[in-house]
Amino acid sequence: MSASLTSLAYLVAAVLFILALRGLSSPVTSRQGNRFGMIGMGIAVVATLLHHGMSGWGFVLIAAGIAIGGGIGTAVALRIQMTALPQLVAAFHSLVGLAAVFVAAAALNAPEAFNIGSAGHIHPQSLVEMSLGLAIGAITFTGSLIAFAKLQALMPGAPLLFPGQHKLNLGLGILLAVLVILFVISGGSQILFWLIALVALALGFLMIMPIGGADMPVVVSMLNSYSGWAAAGIGFTIQNLALIITGSLVGASGAILSYIMCKGMNRSIFNVLLGGFGTDTGAAVGGGPVGDRHVKSGNAEDAAFIMKNASKVVIVPGYGMAVAQAQHALREMADTLKKEGVVVKYAIHPVAGRMPGHMNVLLAEANVPYDEVFELEEINNEFSTADVVYVIGANDVTNPAAKTDKTSAIYGMPILDVEKAATVLFVKRSMASGYAGVDNELFFRPNTMMLFGDAKKMTEEIVQALGH
Repeated sequence: MSASLTSLAYLVAAVLFILALRGLSSPVTSRQGNRFGMIGMGIAVVATLLHHGMSGWGFVLIAAGIAIGGGIGTAVALRIQMTALPQLVAAFHSLVGLAAVFVAAAALNAPEAFNIGSAGHIHPQSLVEMSLGLAIGAITFTGSLIAFAKLQALMPGAPLLFPGQHKLNLGLGILLAVLVILFVISGGSQILFWLIALVALALGFLMIMPIGGADMPVVVSMLNSYSGWAAAGIGFTIQNLALIITGSLVGASGAILSYIMCKGMNRSIFNVLLGGFGTDTGAAVGGGPVGDRHVKSGNAEDAAFIMKNASKVVIVPGYGMAVAQAQHALREMADTLKKEGVVVKYAIHPVAGRMPGHMNVLLAEANVPYDEVFELEEINNEFSTADVVYVIGANDVTNPAAKTDKTSAIYGMPILDVEKAATVLFVKRSMASGYAGVDNELFFRPNTMMLFGDAKKMTEEIVQALGH
């Protein structure tokens, strides 16, 4: 394939990637967006293979790699639970970072193949691009592994801190910048290349380790941005337009999403990067007193009676719903209430779950009508007019302490004002704190009734009680 045809194919792929991002901005068009993205990537891959005139054995190796990788991806996609999507995304980000490291190594060892010079005499601008792609890729790799381990509960979700940690990170950052400069001056030293890789790997590990569980949604989107910039840097190195465009789109969209997430939590990106958010403490288990405070608990029959006599019910889903896979039972409950003439709406917090859009995907899977799902800004002023709010596993994003307790780790984070409703029905297994490790003051409010148990089972019991 000629260079002009390859460029045209890359342009078509880029347009499809942009349409994919546009489609993914809404649950209504997300399926179409996914299709655009897959078609665009297919065009880019085929154009790249044909443009470089690969030999027969080259195609065999590429086909084998696609078959193996595609087989693993298919197996994972078929088996993965919706609750595990955040850690799956983190794992995928790590692979993108590792790929950037490997491509940088290939370009360093075979510069003639990429028209960036010869061994020991690589073009300076290519060395800058190569080292930046290498550093960002290595940081993304280890940072994503730590995020995966925290989300998968392989390591504590609480911030892991030690004395002098921030100074060490600053020192490593300065050392990394010095190594990049020396690498460019040297013309492409192998020793400096792998020193950059080692320092960046350590920095990625140390940057994410002190970040607490409540900030994980921001971390996931931030690492998504890192993976894009790593790909873009390597794209400049090997002069591949598709990588440059794709990496830039992913990097920019991830950065914008990180900003939106931080805004939704009233946090700055620098605070997120500089460490913890809450602790890993928990409250007493059960439905009784906690210290000198008491909670009011009920059962499915109580909840059904209250909701049947309501005129407006707002449902607030959270990670507890995802764990129990209760979205289908929840939609059945909503359908039953609507048949009784009850107005039902869903309220989604920007950081509900453990990654952006987590709750939207789960509700879409259960075929919840899109026009019944509202974001925080759209519905927050309606809680005061709601007869009942049904909170199903959403802990931190409903905690009034974010507005009242200046000593709380979540102080300043915008929350769903569910406490303003006439009655709050809170479905939870126990009195344990949320992912941020902060006790929820809502549990002890006089208008709150705790429904202790598995979210799916409790919702199914409510549906049965509503039918009687």
